[in-house]
Amino acid sequence: MFGLGWPEIAIILVVALLIFGPKKIPEIGKSLGQSLRGFKDELSNPPDESESISEETEQNSHKS
Repeated sequence: MFGLGWPEIAIILVVALLIFGPKKIPEIGKSLGQSLRGFKDELSNPPDESESISEETEQNSHKS
């Protein structure tokens, strides 16, 4: 795992715990997981370019 062993990972976790505190760590993990999930979803299901162009054209025609 990126050349890190268990001692290095433990040190990183302890430092993160000291910096952010025990209450912030779950919040940070949750937001990071949601961000990664959203990024993964966008990569696996990219919006069709022709759809976005037709939607923009439609929206512009309704504004006029």
